[in-house]
Amino acid sequence: MYKRILVPVDGSETSNRAVVAALQMARENGGRIRLVHALDELAYLSGYEYSADLLKAARDQGSRVLEDAQVMAKSAGVPADGKLVETAGRRLGELVAEEARNWEADLVVVGTHGRRGMSRILLGSGAEQVLRLAPVPVLAVRTPHAPH
Repeated sequence: MYKRILVPVDGSETSNRAVVAALQMARENGGRIRLVHALDELAYLSGYEYSADLLKAARDQGSRVLEDAQVMAKSAGVPADGKLVETAGRRLGELVAEEARNWEADLVVVGTHGRRGMSRILLGSGAEQVLRLAPVPVLAVRTPHAPH
């Protein structure tokens, strides 16, 4: 059913649970996954002259997140590739929607904390952005301690 599964990753427990769910679906359906890590350059820039070092550290961390997820895919026997995308201030939902279209994904699997109320307002919801903007179906994987 779903052969091309896109998974935004950030290295968190929630993100890793989404990777595991995507790997299971891909393995069962003979599919593959694409792992995407969004790096917002503007979040790492500052007025200090060391901002290039901060940006390099962020890129290195993003590469490690992708490598770790690719190791998970390899151990599950699922073909996977990773893509580090520098968003320069773009919202996660926009980036994922664009990547889903360009890669011709059948499904997006995203982790969610299931926040509600004030914590959702203050912290935002990348998963909600993905749900609203994705051009394909989205599976939202919750953490086990998420509110119901």
